[in-house]
Amino acid sequence: MRPVQRGASPQANDFSDYVDAKPFLVSRLGPYCSYCERRVSTNLAVEHIQPKGLPAYAALTGRWTNFLLGCVNCNSTKKDKHVALSDFFLPDRDNTFAAFNYRADGGIEVSGGVALAQHALATGLLSLVGLDKPISIAVDENGKQVALDRVSQRMEVWGIATEAKSDVDANPGNDAVRRGAVRTATAEGFFSIWMIVFDGDVDMRNRLIDAFSGTRGSGCFDAVTAISHCPAPNPDLLANGSKL
Repeated sequence: MRPVQRGASPQANDFSDYVDAKPFLVSRLGPYCSYCERRVSTNLAVEHIQPKGLPAYAALTGRWTNFLLGCVNCNSTKKDKHVALSDFFLPDRDNTFAAFNYRADGGIEVSGGVALAQHALATGLLSLVGLDKPISIAVDENGKQVALDRVSQRMEVWGIATEAKSDVDANPGNDAVRRGAVRTATAEGFFSIWMIVFDGDVDMRNRLIDAFSGTRGSGCFDAVTAISHCPAPNPDLLANGSKL
């Protein structure tokens, strides 16, 4: 899961209508769901980390530091579940890239680098937004599988990223091929998949980190080696940050 830096609020006070924060969030984080990482051209929503539907969090409805971006699937799964900041890894304050391993079969698992004592924080986040759900197979009238759910979409993008890596490997010194791969990555989304597929290619990984808005600012990746490091520096000094 891509770690991000939201940055300081673009205005001095809370938003009277939280929807007004969306252009600023998209500009700073890119048009991607902050949880499942897919690119969402329409219906990308301002996501309240601590849900606006619970009376305990009503005062945070317009609070910039309580906003991320969410797709309809992640939002509908998360709904109004109570979110204690200390009980989950969160992409705006923890190194969520280091928390999970993405597989070619579309599955997501807790990374081996996560301490056993912190496994509950990682699995809790997957469950919170439904990223632990199994694949749902759909086929068209010709019997061809169609990528409708998030698992099958991850599988599809893994294949696209693998093809792009083959092109880059076949033309290692061709800058145009590398730039083309990055354009494809930002068009498809799923940052973590691209980073894993291009593991070992420092140049490509740095290009990806820079191309996905808000990622470099998280401070979770070394500027030279592109290696992920923990704990997250939590540059915005958010509550319960740097848990990983």
